[in-house]
Amino acid sequence: MRSVTYSMSMSLDGYIVGPDGGFNWTPLDPEVFRFWIDEIREVGVHLLGRRLYETMLYWETADEDPSLGDAELEWAALWKPLPKVVFSTTLSAVQGNARLVSGGLAEEIERLRAEPGDGEIAIGGATLADQAAVLDLIDEYRVVVYPVLVGGGIPYFSQRERRVDLELAETRTFSSNVVYLRYRVAH
Repeated sequence: MRSVTYSMSMSLDGYIVGPDGGFNWTPLDPEVFRFWIDEIREVGVHLLGRRLYETMLYWETADEDPSLGDAELEWAALWKPLPKVVFSTTLSAVQGNARLVSGGLAEEIERLRAEPGDGEIAIGGATLADQAAVLDLIDEYRVVVYPVLVGGGIPYFSQRERRVDLELAETRTFSSNVVYLRYRVAH
């Protein structure tokens, strides 16, 4: 069965974006970017909330930008054809290899798990991941922790009171002092 993963960058104090909604505290580090390229290769379908979808729209046409380096072009070549499912009640259409869904996260994940296919079901966006976590649909949490305290914003983890036991599956420290942590949900 295809696993469901939630993978995003976060500040040491637990936020995916700061109080201003920005993430300029995640500077482009070639080693970390290479890690993201390698990780996206393992994804079969990406589930996104509206905000992350709108942020990632850049990559739908990024390959047309002559100033991009080889790594960015490689990312765009992997991202663009990747099937995406966008969950939104405010969007009326999506672009690229994406389809719009207005509800039914559990049903969508169940359908995707039942389909034949390779690759993980990746969830992007804290709000969507929170909904999946509450429904106990996340199999792995993958977090790239940046050595910065941003003091507020949108948290990586749900602020709901519930316990989830995890098993450490992998760690990695990059030369920039960014740390990758991968945890499996213990069942």
